[in-house]
Amino acid sequence: QVQLVESGGGLVQAGGSLRLSCAASGRSFSSYVMAWFRQGPGKVRERVAAISRSGRSTAYADSVKGRFTISRDNAKNSVYLQMNGLKPEDTAVYYCAADVNGLWVGIRPAHDYEYWGQGTQVTVSS
Repeated sequence: QVQLVESGGGLVQAGGSLRLSCAASGRSFSSYVMAWFRQGPGKVRERVAAISRSGRSTAYADSVKGRFTISRDNAKNSVYLQMNGLKPEDTAVYYCAADVNGLWVGIRPAHDYEYWGQGTQVTVSS
């Protein structure tokens, strides 16, 4: 069983920055592909970014490319999402997810991730 706990959300003005963190339980974190998803009001859950087990490979949704950066620290069992240049349309609940199969193919669909955190709210005001 893997438990994921997100933190770092909040209210920020357009153009501002936030850094989300996701702490994972368990001893096999370095074998998981990790990802961030988000779900805005009245919207379906969408992919944001993913990172390979080693951290050497990353993938981003077109909507966040160049503004968001995903990273991980396997020694701390943590994955991060640095969000710069935030826009009102980035407002959503952000979730981290773990794919325990570990195969790197970019950002998989949500149903391919076995474990999810509870989410953290990000609100960007205009």
